Amino acid sequence: MANAAQCRCTRCSIRSLMGPVIVTTIGVLFLLSELGSGYFHIGNTYPILFIVIGIVLLASALAPMDGHIEYPGAPPAVPPVNPAPPATPPPYPNLYPGQGQ
Repeated sequence: MANAAQCRCTRCSIRSLMGPVIVTTIGVLFLLSELGSGYFHIGNTYPILFIVIGIVLLASALAPMDGHIEYPGAPPAVPPVNPAPPATPPPYPNLYPGQGQ
């Protein structure tokens, strides 16, 4: 897949920013937690992370897909030409005489 063409459409470009945006947001929240008073503790500010993730997802959903390159999926499964009939299991041997009669 190293030689596969990468999509440069706006939607894919915004989605590729998800990781760096999350790491940066977590870093800023920890910085605020260390520098600020008790109000900026990470326990109070973690919902900002969910808001940032939602903003990135919303922006990528609203972005146009002009020039989008569709990646090929897995090849379809080929069924066998002459499938063998399912084998019937051998009858269960009666280990104890008188049982099940």
